[in-house]
Parts: sequence; structure tokens; C-alpha cells
Amino acid sequence: MKLFDTLKNIWKIEELKTRILTTLGLILVYRLGTEIVIPGIDPAGLAALKEQTSTGVLGLLDMFSGGAFSNASIFALGIMPYISASIVVQLLGIAVPYFQRMQREGESGRRKINQITRYLTVLILILQGSAYLTNLHMQIQPEYFLLKGWLFTAFSVAVLAAGSMFVLWLGEKITDKGIGNGVSIIIMIGIVARLPFGVVAEFGARVSQQGGGIIAFIIEIVVLFFVFCGSILLVQGTRKVPVQYAKRIVGNKQYGGVRQYIPLKINAAGVMPIIFAQALMLLPISFANYASSESLSGFVAAFSNFTGFWYNFTFFVLIVAFTYFYTAITVNPMQMAEDMKKNGGFIPGVKPGRKTMEFLDTIMSRITLPGSIFLGIVAILPAFATMAGVNNQFSQFYGGTSLLILVGVVLDTLQQIESHLLMRHYDGLMKTGRIKGKTPGGPAAY
Repeated sequence: MKLFDTLKNIWKIEELKTRILTTLGLILVYRLGTEIVIPGIDPAGLAALKEQTSTGVLGLLDMFSGGAFSNASIFALGIMPYISASIVVQLLGIAVPYFQRMQREGESGRRKINQITRYLTVLILILQGSAYLTNLHMQIQPEYFLLKGWLFTAFSVAVLAAGSMFVLWLGEKITDKGIGNGVSIIIMIGIVARLPFGVVAEFGARVSQQGGGIIAFIIEIVVLFFVFCGSILLVQGTRKVPVQYAKRIVGNKQYGGVRQYIPLKINAAGVMPIIFAQALMLLPISFANYASSESLSGFVAAFSNFTGFWYNFTFFVLIVAFTYFYTAITVNPMQMAEDMKKNGGFIPGVKPGRKTMEFLDTIMSRITLPGSIFLGIVAILPAFATMAGVNNQFSQFYGGTSLLILVGVVLDTLQQIESHLLMRHYDGLMKTGRIKGKTPGGPAAY
């Protein structure tokens, strides 16, 4: 079978084998760390915390951390503070001239930006660590705290911050020594780690006397498969714009004279609009110190209800708006038009220069609308699945950030492996075509 032949070819390539084994080893270290409870807390008292994170918005946070959030682990804050800091720095790069200059400085500027991002990550970790410990004191009985006082609080915040920075270091090592996209793989592993628990919980609920039986469970799996296929289309879908290159003769060689295509992505922003919107939607629950939705009221309660109308409506609108915003950042029609003009290319029926830029901008605006709407629908699907009776742990995989990150990172990882195989003249992973990955602005951007 082709699968076994491919696995044998992977094993023959010493560099690729080493990178895969290194990646698996670092992932194992990360998964072991999610089970290590903060020193000074008795694990026997975590039942209330696990109950709190079984539903709602906190369940989403627990998924991103691979269960570390509900385990009161040293990795409880996960990698998301780094993502939040990266988003803030990217926004500063648009509005603040100082950051704009650093972006134009090449490698030295990139190092400065990375350093600022890490400092900002530590600041966010200190704030979130304090809020997380406040929530722990609300959920765990005092007798389960083996240590108390401000010294324990300061020590625990330092442990949580160090744990998240260590997770970031693991991600960087996966990027350098493994198969690449380390931070994205860390997030994906956290999501995949919760999938078996969600499937088992949903299966148990369906085979119970009033759960609908195994037929209902099979129907849910089929629906999930179609949602998964739709997410792949959202990640890979493109609109091809034909470009004709004029003939050029340099020496004895002829260049151009053929028609090529510019693949404009339906969703050029990738998963970033969902991450942007999700960060804003998590603000109310963060200001409430992770309190449960039942104890909240008014505005905070409305925007902490995972299945509520206002939460999902606002989430959808923010995703559509952020999709246009981030597409405008990542796609530059003027630069594309200038590059075509320099290389003797033109779009048939469109004048080079400004007309080409306006044409490309119009095309991007038209294809971004359905892409943003589809992205918004996929993002709020978990709420509809929950309202339809699907277990909360399993419903998160019907869409949202989790599914799109999962799809994007898996496709990009397979592309990395396929590149190693093709470079050494082995067959790729697919019989036809190439695996498309690395969506601009997608999870692999980290």
C-alpha cells in the first residue's frame, strides 16, 4: 500500500526521521507538563474546577490548553497569552510609526519585535495568572491549599508565567529542530488531546436510555465529517486570476509568452479573524475573574453565554469585520500590480498599473465577503451543535477556532513532510496534486 511505502520512505530519510522523533519527544514533554499541578495545591480538590470548565467559554480555554486549565497545571495559561501579545504587536505595527520602522529593518527589526512580544507576553501572563489564582480560591476549598498567603500567590504567578514561557520555548524548538510551526503544533496538540474525551462523553450520552441511540451518534459523526471537509475548502479555496506575460528573449533563451494564474484565496486572513474576535469576546469573563455564567448578570452575563444570541451575533459580526481588516493587511493589490508590471505581465483586458490594482482590489472584496460569512458560520457552529443536544466537549469540534486551527496545522505539517520527500525524489503523500498549507495569516503563521 502507498501509505506503508510512504512511511518506509520517511524512515529512510535520516534528517526527516530525526525531526519527527524530536517533535514527538517535545510534544510528550508538553503533555506530561499539563498533568503537573501547581505546587501547594492538592489535586483532590480540583473537582469544582473541572466542573466549571466543562461548559461555556471556559471549556474553550481548557481545550486550547489541552486540559491544563482544568488541572490547575503549571501550563494552565498555555500559549494563548503569546498569541494575544503577537496580535497587539501586529496592530501596533499598523498604527505606530516606531513599530513600522522596525518592520522595515529586516532581521534586526524582527528580533526587536520578537523581544517586545515576549516582554508583553510576560506582562499578560502576570495579569492572567493573578486572575487565574483568584478563580482557584473561589473554586477550591481552603483546606486543599497546602500553602497560603501572598507569598504563595506570588510564587504561583511566577510558576504559571514560567510554565507558559517554557511551552513557548518548546514550540520554538519544534520549529528549529522538529518539523516546523512549533507554536501552531502546540495549540493543535492541546485541541486533539481533548477530542477523545469529547467523543467518549458524546457516545456515552447517546447510548443512554434517552440519548437517541447509536444512530444519532453516527449521524453526528457524518455531520462533523462534512463540516471538516468544508473547513478544508475554506482553508484551501482560491480564485485564479489569469496573467499574460509578454515574450522576452535574453541571450538564446525565451521567457514569458505564457498565461499563468494568481491564486487569490477566498479566506486570505486564515484563522486570525476568529482569534481576534475570540480575544474580545473573552474580555467580559476575564474581568469577572473567570466566574461562572450563572453568577453573572446584565451585560457580562449576555456575553459570557456561549449559546446566547448576543454572544454569537456579536462574534459573527466581529469575524466578518476582522476578516476584511486582516485581508487588507496581508494582501497588497498595489504591490501585486507593480510586480506584474515589472515582470512584463498583465491581466487580459485590464490596463497595467492603477487599473490592475483596482481590478485586484475589487476581486478581493468580492471573494472576501462569502469567505468571511462562511468563516463566521463555521465559528458559531459549536453553539448550534450544543443547542441541538450535542455534548459541550464534543460540540467544540463542529467548528470555531479549534477546527480551523486543526485543519490548517495538519495540512501545513503534511506539506512540510511532503516537501522533504519530494526533495529526495520520493513520492509525496498524495497521488495527485500537492498538499496546500500555510494559509496567510493562518495558524501556521506563528
